[in-house]
Amino acid sequence: MKIIISNTSDSPIYQQIKEQIKDAILYGELKEGELLPSIRALANDLRVSVLTTRRVYDELESEGFITTKAGKGSFVAKENLELLLESRRHMVEVKLTEAWNAARSLGISKEELISMMGLLFEEGEHE
Repeated sequence: MKIIISNTSDSPIYQQIKEQIKDAILYGELKEGELLPSIRALANDLRVSVLTTRRVYDELESEGFITTKAGKGSFVAKENLELLLESRRHMVEVKLTEAWNAARSLGISKEELISMMGLLFEEGEHE
C-alpha cells in the first residue's frame, strides 16, 4: 500500500491517509480480510504521529471499511455492498464537482460540458 502525503494539500494529514486507504479498498488494491500495517508501523513508515494513524484507523472502522481484532490487528472489512456503492457514488460526485468547477472557471457552458461527457461515454462504449 503506497500512501503519499502532500504538505501543500488543504486536507489534514489524517484525511489524506484515510482517503488513500479508502480508495485502495474501493479500487480493490486492498482485498477483503487483508491485514493492514499496525498503527505504529504505518506511523513510522509515513513519519507521522501514532495518534494520527490511530485516528485514521478509528474513523475507517466507524465507517465500516476495516475491522480491528485485539492482539491480531486491523483488517479490510467484508464488503458491505451498499456501503461500497454509496462510497463509489460519492467519489464520482466529488470528481464531477471538480470537473464542473474547472469548466466554470474556464467559461465552459453546461451544454458544452454535457456534450463532452457524451463523447466520453461514446468512447468508453467502443473500448
